[in-house]
Amino acid sequence: MSDPIVTTTDGAVRGRAAGNAHVFLDIPYAAPPTGAARFTAPVPHEPWRHVRDATRPGPTAPQPRRDGFGALDMSPYFGPGWIPGDDYLTVSVWAPPNARNSPVMVFVHGGGFVTGSTRSPLYDGTSFARDGVVLVTLNYRLGIPGFLDLPGAPANRGLLDVLAALRWVRRNIAEFGGDPGNVTLFGQSAGATITSAVLASPDAEGLFHRAIVQSGSGLGAFSREQAVRVTHAAAGALGIEPTVAAFAQVRDERFVDVMLGGLDLRTSTRFDPLLGLSAFSLVLDRQPAEAVAAGAGLDVALVVGANTEEGNLYLAPQGKMTTSTAEDVHDTAAGVHDDPVALVARYRARHPRATSGELRSAIMGDALFGAGSCRLAEAHAAHGQGPTYTYEFAWRSSAVDGQLGATHTVELPYVFDRLDLPALRGPRGLLGPAEPPAALATRMHGAWVSFASTGDPGWAPSEAQRFTGRE
Repeated sequence: MSDPIVTTTDGAVRGRAAGNAHVFLDIPYAAPPTGAARFTAPVPHEPWRHVRDATRPGPTAPQPRRDGFGALDMSPYFGPGWIPGDDYLTVSVWAPPNARNSPVMVFVHGGGFVTGSTRSPLYDGTSFARDGVVLVTLNYRLGIPGFLDLPGAPANRGLLDVLAALRWVRRNIAEFGGDPGNVTLFGQSAGATITSAVLASPDAEGLFHRAIVQSGSGLGAFSREQAVRVTHAAAGALGIEPTVAAFAQVRDERFVDVMLGGLDLRTSTRFDPLLGLSAFSLVLDRQPAEAVAAGAGLDVALVVGANTEEGNLYLAPQGKMTTSTAEDVHDTAAGVHDDPVALVARYRARHPRATSGELRSAIMGDALFGAGSCRLAEAHAAHGQGPTYTYEFAWRSSAVDGQLGATHTVELPYVFDRLDLPALRGPRGLLGPAEPPAALATRMHGAWVSFASTGDPGWAPSEAQRFTGRE
């Protein structure tokens, strides 16, 4: 079988035939963000005259390596870390071999706005192509180049990259057999929060038609005041002035080495929406959920959901599910509420038999993902012309001696139908040593494909779908 060749608006690319899919890797959608261009809006890539090789993965955005996560191996999620190279604003495409006007799905990876890439093993799109969907994954700028707020530079450059990738999809996806009039944008964690912001952005009108927000937040953006604190902390760590000109002179290696943990981002009007887990997020004057409540993105069909025990990921692999104390629970509550005693009492009433670790996890999970997901869904359902579907992922991983549970990221192998990925299995794998339910992957992956194809995931907007693995 000959290698497939597709001609894009920038030039021809040669992919490879791989079973159920034609695969094209590392196709540029914007020019390389180098030097001062790291702090500008994305611009078109220079056309190429030769047939570009799209059979091998390319470079990634500068980022730290984060495969170790306490007792858990998170390499399938975070990927290989930084693979240096200038031309990293790229997309990868998996298409059915005989695709014609097929539904398109565009995935935005997570990783706390500082890590992740199209090279992460979880994001192989073969199963989507097998089931008739053209899948696109994309890289975007991360960390300081992507999200540090600098006077004189456009804000949220990583978000602007995602919009540029969607424009590339509109111009080119028909050549891969996709329907540019049937595009579903979906993302997980930071990628889901970015998806919420795209939903709320007037610049995205017409670029996509459906959206899925997996464990993100419609309330996850920093205020300008919070962003200024991050900018000054980053400048201080680098020993430079907080200006575009100064940051443009710094090499990417130094950006990757800057650690901004422990920043206090609470202000008189805002809590830290990321609870100190990342110093980077979107910087917006109005939260995505607030923009949707005011009328943004209302014609887009939307799926929003979260996992039952999101917060376990930040406690169980580090041993904190068993070592957390009542004081730890209080401190966590104080980071998200003006009256931590009352908040803890409410959670204790809801979970009377919970350990301190379980209470702490519940508070973290709601603050990071649950509350912002609910607010986004409620805003869209109240005003939207497109339907709003909600879900809860409740299957419990047996990893970390059974403590990991239905935690953050554990739904991804089911969405991508990747239960066979070896690094996901065993005592350090995200899915744990027990055999994961294949029927759940069939069901959840099928729901995502159905939603992308028809706008109906298989349940009514009036009822929240629960994925338990006991179907």
